[in-house]
Amino acid sequence: MTGSEYQALAMKTLNPALNQKEILINGVMGLCGEAGEAIDIVKKHLAQGHTLDTEHLAGELGDVAWYLAETATAIGYDLDDIFRLNIEKLQKRYPDGFQTEKSVHRIDAE
Repeated sequence: MTGSEYQALAMKTLNPALNQKEILINGVMGLCGEAGEAIDIVKKHLAQGHTLDTEHLAGELGDVAWYLAETATAIGYDLDDIFRLNIEKLQKRYPDGFQTEKSVHRIDAE
């Protein structure tokens, strides 16, 4: 499944009562909330002695994907374009793969 195929299927569950501004707000707020839920799972593993619940974490990552799709929809992008643009940015930033020196002394503001 491509990102755009996922987005089309996921957006069938988008609340049709929301306008574009509300979709954008819900999307970015949802991204923050779901990222918080994901870090809480990792925090419990690292700081509280819990077994890493990878199934629960995978579910939260799925929720992040849904809100990413919603946010992309709100701004008129499909996920394939979002993914492509990100890879182009990363390849420009780290053409030979990640290097700490290039990360520490980044020139671009992205």
